[in-house]
Amino acid sequence: IQPGQAIKTSWRKQPVFIRNLTPEEIAEANKVSVGGLRDPQSLAERTQPGKEKWLITLGVCTHLGCLVRPQDAKGATGFACRCHGSRFTADGQVITGPATLPLPYLELHWDAAGQIVVDRNKRAEPSFRLPPKG
Repeated sequence: IQPGQAIKTSWRKQPVFIRNLTPEEIAEANKVSVGGLRDPQSLAERTQPGKEKWLITLGVCTHLGCLVRPQDAKGATGFACRCHGSRFTADGQVITGPATLPLPYLELHWDAAGQIVVDRNKRAEPSFRLPPKG
C-alpha cells in the first residue's frame, strides 16, 4: 500500500480501513490539539515509533455503530458518520459529533515476509503498539 493509498476490506461483515498515511496526514493528525479530543492521546502515543503511518481501524462509529466513510471532499481527510454527524481525524480520533471514543483499532503484527497481519479475533487495547517490522 503506497503512501496516501487505502484499501477497504471487511471483518465480521464490518468495514476495515487500512491506510498508509502520508506525511501530510500525519502532520495534520499531530496538529490536532490533544486537549480538545475526547480520548486525549497523540498519534505518537497510539502507535509504535516509526510506524505512525499505518492506520488500520474498523469503520464503525463509536456512537451507535453506524458505518463511517472516508471523507475526501474539499481537502478534508479522515472519516465521517453520515447518520449522526460524528467526524474523525485521519488517525481515527473524534473531532465532532456524538461519538465518544476513537474508531476501534484491531490487533496486528508483522509476519515473516514483512506484511501486516490483522488479528481478526481481537480489538486492540488502547495501550497496544505495533511491534517493529523485522
